[in-house]
Amino acid sequence: MPKDSPTQTLLQKERGQSFLPSSGEAREMSALAQQLGNPEAAGSYSLRCSVDELRAAVDAAGFALFDADLKGIKGKQNLLNVLAGAAGFPPEFGANWDALADDLCDLSWHGEAAGYVLLLRNVSDTFGLSANDREIAQDLLADTVVYWRQRKKPFWVFFV
Repeated sequence: MPKDSPTQTLLQKERGQSFLPSSGEAREMSALAQQLGNPEAAGSYSLRCSVDELRAAVDAAGFALFDADLKGIKGKQNLLNVLAGAAGFPPEFGANWDALADDLCDLSWHGEAAGYVLLLRNVSDTFGLSANDREIAQDLLADTVVYWRQRKKPFWVFFV
């Protein structure tokens, strides 16, 4: 993994490891769902199971899944639009960093969920952002995890 990749930077802020075992390792879906339910372990991780296995665990745990494909994304506005679409933000979403932070930390409009998973697919090393915007995005995601952890509700960010 390149030195300044978003995955590495976020993982350094959290646990520095992958969350779910690779497909070759034995596991049960209930165990994956149980892992997701631990707010203290929640953070940003590389996904080491299939997206289908993650989806099944998310469903079993009663979580909401926000699936964002970032392939080819360039620029802050495009990133914000993709994240807003993936999470189904309300129409009044302001399409700026503050609005993203507000909506990720107030998911009451989404309905009841035991926790949240933000799946970021095809993330480039730069998120398609300038260095300053990339740092803001990384800090915002890390702060979101902490915000929900303080409320005893897991918020996961997975890179695949």
